Amino acid sequence: MYRERLNVPLWWWLAAPAAAGLLAAEVYLGAPGYATVLPYTVLVPAVVFGLWWAGRVRIAVTPDELQVDDARLPLRFVGAVAPLSPLQTRDLLGPVAEPYAFVIQRPWVGTAVRVDLTDPADPTPYWVISTRHPGELAAAIDASRVGSDG
Repeated sequence: MYRERLNVPLWWWLAAPAAAGLLAAEVYLGAPGYATVLPYTVLVPAVVFGLWWAGRVRIAVTPDELQVDDARLPLRFVGAVAPLSPLQTRDLLGPVAEPYAFVIQRPWVGTAVRVDLTDPADPTPYWVISTRHPGELAAAIDASRVGSDG
């Protein structure tokens, strides 16, 4: 069993609300009354919500399937699984990308895993999944796949 959440980096939680606070201070700087409070009540919560939303992606490997955010892939359709370095990830998302590939990529996570599909009815050739632990995720998928075959 494997679980991971692709949270945004901790320093974003410090820097982004601070930047939103500075922007809010500039918007109605010197405005009279409640107009001064309005940018703070809108911008700072919006930034906090955006950070939460960006880091909500969860990855899980169960005995029967690979779960990435809302997507589910039965392990019986998983072929080769390969951990990718940051350079390999960049290449697979850029020059050698397959247009029908399923991609869950987060720019703050440099490494990924490529999961090839064996389902002939599915036009998706592979999944590319951002992960901070590509070796562990690939091993968990392989272990669950072998366990579900037997």
